Amino acid sequence: MSLDFISLENIQEIAHQYGYWAIFVGILLENLGIPLPGETVTLVGGFLAGNDELNYWLVLSDAAAGAAIGGTCGYWIGRIGGWPLLLRLARLLRISEAKVLGIKEKFSDNAAKAVFFGRFFALLRIFAAPLAGIAEMPFAKFLLYNFLGAGVWAIVMVSLAFFAGKIVSLEQLVQWVGQFAIVALLILVALVAIPLWLESRKVEQVSTEE
Repeated sequence: MSLDFISLENIQEIAHQYGYWAIFVGILLENLGIPLPGETVTLVGGFLAGNDELNYWLVLSDAAAGAAIGGTCGYWIGRIGGWPLLLRLARLLRISEAKVLGIKEKFSDNAAKAVFFGRFFALLRIFAAPLAGIAEMPFAKFLLYNFLGAGVWAIVMVSLAFFAGKIVSLEQLVQWVGQFAIVALLILVALVAIPLWLESRKVEQVSTEE
C-alpha cells in the first residue's frame, strides 16, 4: 500500500490548507494508536510558526492538547479492550499467559516513566497510553503524567522547529529528529531486553545445576 499521502510535502500542504486543525487532529489520531506521523506534523507546525505563517502559541496549544486528549482516549481503549486483545495475540505467538502477566507487571512498575518519556521514542509514542490502560495504571496518575508529558513534548518539538527551522531545512530537521527517535528506541529496547535475557540465562543455569 502506498504511503505517499503522508509524505512531508503532503503534510505541509495539509497544514497550509487546514492550519491548526491539521496539527491538532494529526497528533490526536497518532496518540489514539493510529500510526500517523504526529511528530512530523508537530515539526511542520513549529516550522510554519517560525516563518510567521502560523501563531507559535496556538501551534503549541494544539500539539499539547492533541497529544493529551489522544493519549487519554488511547488509555481507555487499552483499559477497556486491550487486555483480551493482547492475550489473543500472545496465543497466536505461542506466548504463555503467565509470561504476558509478568510483562504487564514490569510495565506497571515503569508505567509513569513510559507515559511521560514515551512521546520522545519512535513507536512507544503510539503505544504507551494503550499499554498504560492495559496495565491498569490508576487513571488519576495517568492523567498527571500524560498531561505533563504532552506539554513537555509539545514545547520541545514546536520550539525546536520554530528556532532550528530558521537555520536548517525542514527536511533535514525531520530527518534528524526521526533518526534520534529510532536510535533512542533501540537504546531503550537494549536496556530492557539485555537484563531480561541475562535474568533468563541465570534461571536456566540454576535449573540445570539442580
